[in-house]
This record gives sequence, C-alpha cells and structure tokens, in this order.
Amino acid sequence: MRILALDIGEVRVGIAVCDPGERVASPVCVLPAREVTDNAKPFKRVLEDWEPELLLCGLPKTLAGEEGPQAKRIRKVADAISRNCGIPHEFADERLSSREAKRSLREKGLSEKDMRGKVDMIAASLFLQAWLDERAARNLER
Repeated sequence: MRILALDIGEVRVGIAVCDPGERVASPVCVLPAREVTDNAKPFKRVLEDWEPELLLCGLPKTLAGEEGPQAKRIRKVADAISRNCGIPHEFADERLSSREAKRSLREKGLSEKDMRGKVDMIAASLFLQAWLDERAARNLER
C-alpha cells in the first residue's frame, strides 16, 4: 500500500511517501499549507502522481505523550484534508521529527536558510519510516 505522510504546519506541509511494499519512506516536497488544505492543483498533482491509499498525518505530542492545543488543531486540519481528497487518514507520533530532520540537514552542511524548505518533508519521511518500522515489527510478532 502506498502511504503519503503529511507534516502539517501552519505555513507549510511536508510530504513524504513510502514504496508500495511499505519498507522505505522518501521525502517528496513541501507545499504551502493553504494548497493542501484547499486541495488545490499542486496537492492534487501529488495525489495523482503517488496514488496513496492512506494519509499518515504527524500528530505533535508533548514529551510526556499527551496531546495539547496544537494536536487538536492538527486533528481538525487532517480531518478536513482527508475529507476533501477522499483518502482515509491515520495519525503518527511526530515528536522530535523536526529536530531530527534539522540535525540531519545540518550534518549535510545546510544553513538554517537552506533548510527552511526541506525540514518539513524530511520530518514527514522520518515519522513515516518510524511508523512503517513499528508496523512491520508488529506484523513479525504475529
């Protein structure tokens, strides 16, 4: 199954996708949040190109694992995106994914300015990969 991950921010949405075998997550792009929430042509193109069967939306939790006001906002936005494009969605814990994405990009020598457009899609690929790995581990236990 092809899964499209969305790192939903107020300004931008980072997008990542996995292979049909659900083994590897890869960053795709970053779109303005408005284009994604409005199901505008650029987001429709991403959906047409990748044909996902599921949207995996990052849910920001506190370090204690609780949901705060930001998580409530993300749930509402994700519900609307899912409804607008007709693709079901689930949520994945995205704690620390942006921090890890920045660290990874810094290691590659990118400046804060150069990172700006990339962090969100890298973060989406990180929480998608973690979700895929966890799912694969659960399936092995069965």
